[in-house]
Amino acid sequence: MGSVAANGERRVVVSADPDETTRLGRTLGAVARPGDLVCLWGELGAGKTHLAKAFGAAVGVTDTIASPSFVLMSEYEGPLPLFHIDPYRLVSAEDALAGGLIDERQSEGVTLVEWPERLGDALPVDRLDVRIDGTGDEPRTITLVAWGDRYRRYLEAVE
Repeated sequence: MGSVAANGERRVVVSADPDETTRLGRTLGAVARPGDLVCLWGELGAGKTHLAKAFGAAVGVTDTIASPSFVLMSEYEGPLPLFHIDPYRLVSAEDALAGGLIDERQSEGVTLVEWPERLGDALPVDRLDVRIDGTGDEPRTITLVAWGDRYRRYLEAVE
């Protein structure tokens, strides 16, 4: 299905409140596999870290998941290791690569990236994009885009 990789297959979910966002994060985490890359797009306050916490709980992480803005990457142990990357403070993809944010260990677990646009051309084509629109107390429109056949299962999980 080359059209999936080329154009991205989409699902749109409306999350009325944080509890629905938590359920979505847990649903996505429940189908995660080693080597997956999940990119969380959205403005400050959109709920990227909130969704990441629920995703992490679903893959078996018991530690508290926090935004890694100041450490760039947090690693969490669990049945499926979680690599939580936040390159918000980086200037370029070269900084990310030089800083070791992308490495072979991530093939053993799932990688969540907040602010993926900071990775520029270093961002792999095959991935799941989770685009969160909305901030504050308003409902969120969350668009899931599967780039590559292996990510279709995330869309099927929310149908």
